[in-house]
Amino acid sequence: MREDVIVVGAGPVGLMLAAELRLAGASPLVLERLAEPAQQRKSRGVGPLAFEALERRGLGEKLAAHQPERSAEKARDHGSEMQHFAWIHKVDPSLQDEPDRRGAFIWQPDLEAILAEYAAELGVPVLREHTVTAIAQDDAGVTVTVETSDGRHERRAAYVVGCDGGRSTIRKLAGFDFPGTPPIMTARQARVEITDPGALPPPGRTAAGTLMHGPGMIGVFDFSPGQEGLRGPLTREELQASVRRVAGADVTVTAMTDGLRFTDNARQAATYRKGRVLLAGDAAHVHSPNGGQGLNLGLVDAVNLGWKLAAEIGGEAPPGLLASYTTERHPAGAAVLHNTRAQSALMLPGPHTDALRDIVSDLMDIPEVNRYFGRMLGGLATRYLFPYTTPHAHPLIGHLCPDLTCTIAAGDGELRSARLSRYTATGRFILLASADHPAIAATAGWRDRLEVVMATAIDHDHLSAALIRPDGAIAWASGPDQPGDTTLLQTALRTWLGTPTAPHPPAAATTA
Repeated sequence: MREDVIVVGAGPVGLMLAAELRLAGASPLVLERLAEPAQQRKSRGVGPLAFEALERRGLGEKLAAHQPERSAEKARDHGSEMQHFAWIHKVDPSLQDEPDRRGAFIWQPDLEAILAEYAAELGVPVLREHTVTAIAQDDAGVTVTVETSDGRHERRAAYVVGCDGGRSTIRKLAGFDFPGTPPIMTARQARVEITDPGALPPPGRTAAGTLMHGPGMIGVFDFSPGQEGLRGPLTREELQASVRRVAGADVTVTAMTDGLRFTDNARQAATYRKGRVLLAGDAAHVHSPNGGQGLNLGLVDAVNLGWKLAAEIGGEAPPGLLASYTTERHPAGAAVLHNTRAQSALMLPGPHTDALRDIVSDLMDIPEVNRYFGRMLGGLATRYLFPYTTPHAHPLIGHLCPDLTCTIAAGDGELRSARLSRYTATGRFILLASADHPAIAATAGWRDRLEVVMATAIDHDHLSAALIRPDGAIAWASGPDQPGDTTLLQTALRTWLGTPTAPHPPAAATTA
């Protein structure tokens, strides 16, 4: 086998997964059917969990460079700077429990370009115009049949991961069950020039759906029946007909770019792994993009899977490690399908839904309700239920860690402030603790597989020490008023890193 993992799909999720695999010591190969990166603006940003994952790998500044312009575009197109639930724009970032945990606005093609550059720097090969047509797995690996401009070829790897979108070829070839609900609406949007803008009614809800329009753009949420199974690019004629149904207005589109069609089809693979074939991103789950949750969900899939699959390939994985990918990420996907179905229900046209929207809108004025919607849409309510978690364990165990600011004792004796992301670019486990914390001694047998960051203070009211996985999940923690259970810490280490090596002098800890 020339590769450990064949990743099918060179979108953001596939590139992120391949980079994570390479960072963890595996040899991935990315196969992509398209000759060039897609330029459709399917998404305008990433949520807080995905942004933090990218920050951990040193990509935060590159995303931030797009922020001012993209943020202004979002406010212009949506008519509000607030996040929305079912297009009720009331989710206020300033009211949230952790207001500093925010996503980033960046068009999907720009994000893909950043990730392609990052993957290339790590030495990840990407082969374009390679279309997978068949797969066959056995106990030792997976054989992939690929059609290229040079003809048909076979490649073999230990594992294959489908990151090839909602109509995933890999999911179908491997026979994954993909249950869910059919769409009840079709949305269309584009940058347009129209000859008769005065014929359009004001933006808002109509008897057949929802109309959006502004300078140079138009969009509709169309609940008319009989639109199932549409394929191919959005045309001017199709957009005009949908505007006519939703708004009752005859407009003529004379020019159109960035045309996009999507539905609220909501489906999820019953499992994310079948033998040596796995799924991530839209290949594992599809749903309405309302709330902007798709890339947030898919990129966190990638960082959860990458280090686990690399450990499995390297023979270092403890029992059950790879199975934990489905165990942890399937509920996160199900939660997004659940809330996007609720958003579709709240967008149905008609006076009964209008009344329900009024009540939900009023409820969102209550700060705690507003925080509830913020946590849900940002994925910040995600908590993995680890097998060793007990009712008395630290409440942050299983949550995804923010980019903490820590006070670090430097080599010259000075105290300096540093962000946690400064120490996470290598993708290793991190033990964050003060020099005298009992966790330091308790982790001696695993010191070859984790990095110790000596922090004299952590800017979090509930943390004095933490074991943080490569995907940002808090595997163990202790609070400022108690040292924490080091027996539980060692259980966590065995769960994720396996048995300890023979005792040896602790390696030098990282300082500022």
